[in-house]
Amino acid sequence: MLHKRGQVKIKCLVTQFISVLFLGCLMLVQSHNSLAAEYLDGIVAVVEDDVILDSELAREAASIVNKLKANNVQLPPKKILYQQVLERLVVDKLQSQLAQKAGIKVSDEMVNSSLESIAQQNGMSMEEFRQEISKEGMDYDAFKENIRQEILVNQLRSHEIGSRIKVSEQEIRHYLDTEISAEDQKIKYFLGHILISVPEAASASEIQAEEAEAYSVISRLRMGDDFKKMAVSISDGANALKGGELGWRTLNQVPTLFVDVLKAMSKGDISEPIRSPGGFHILKLIDSTGVDSHIIIETHVRHILIKTNEIVNDAEAKKRLAVIAGRIADGDDFAALAQANSDDTGSALKGGDLDWVMPGLLVPSFERAMSELAVNEISGPVQTQFGWHIIQVLGRRTKDNSEEHKISQARDKIRKRKIEEETELWLRRLRDESYVDIRLGFLNDEK
Repeated sequence: MLHKRGQVKIKCLVTQFISVLFLGCLMLVQSHNSLAAEYLDGIVAVVEDDVILDSELAREAASIVNKLKANNVQLPPKKILYQQVLERLVVDKLQSQLAQKAGIKVSDEMVNSSLESIAQQNGMSMEEFRQEISKEGMDYDAFKENIRQEILVNQLRSHEIGSRIKVSEQEIRHYLDTEISAEDQKIKYFLGHILISVPEAASASEIQAEEAEAYSVISRLRMGDDFKKMAVSISDGANALKGGELGWRTLNQVPTLFVDVLKAMSKGDISEPIRSPGGFHILKLIDSTGVDSHIIIETHVRHILIKTNEIVNDAEAKKRLAVIAGRIADGDDFAALAQANSDDTGSALKGGDLDWVMPGLLVPSFERAMSELAVNEISGPVQTQFGWHIIQVLGRRTKDNSEEHKISQARDKIRKRKIEEETELWLRRLRDESYVDIRLGFLNDEK
């Protein structure tokens, strides 16, 4: 018969053995489940410290196949398709990781705003847009995440590439002189011309006197004097007796020294003096055809800004602006109140004056409120990301912005071209310098 203490000891050993056996079985089951999970949704690529799963690849490949079929595009072999899709997923994963490290985030508001914009561009309500996405065989939540990824990538590329891209004035001028010259040749200009001649052997004082005469003529013309009458009376040009009219001409039908000046002019403009060996030329652009005019409405606006912070919340900011608006209504000077109260230090020094502004220059919420105001009307409190404002429109005017628009378009096209070129190099470098382990077997097969 065993001693009582011995019985207890054996009982403890048996209990421990059973516990160990149970734990081992549990680990075996968990290991089996893990292997089963990996088999069902295996890892097809390791990308730095993240992975791409078979389910991700299959879902993306199916989406691409549906799009290709919808556009009647012949499908490539499966191996080629999966290579392309997996490579895109790898690059997307690398960009997402880089964006996370850079602290770039995409809020739900940004995603929803983009979706609403896409729906509006297609003339649909959000509900109609959802239904259309479903009709095309896409999951709406997956589509939404794709939009989030696109915004993230665009912000990352702007952060990594956009800030480094510069476009010089020389590049813009070269673009305008070469790439749109065919468009320029379609334009015809109806010109007026006055010549203040300078003798061949003129002294410096004589040249200065003729130049002063030219500026005097320009001043009178800009004040409203009749161009034809002045041309007949003072021009030394061959067309003086025709009122200085040169008729309709294209750019290749005018002297080279007129071309750059003429391209920058709008209908009715009087040029500065153009120096040539023969004297000082003055041009008037009487009319033009074939010009794609770009008319904009500029707004002269001023404002008072109250910023929010730990002490001043939204309610307090609106309350302060209500008091200020009340004082303006009682006759107090807007400019003086802006100088004393506005948190926009730059404009406060000028009485809140933002000067004449073009469309698109101000933040959307400010611009929307401004556009709804009549001249001299003062808004209620308007919120932007900078704080709360009251806004007053002082005037509006139309402007032919064709030349500035042409320059802006040239700058944008050059910039986009540079960004595309730099993005290709940047993505290649990012891919080459990153750890990527492709584990999808058939992509590595020779056959």
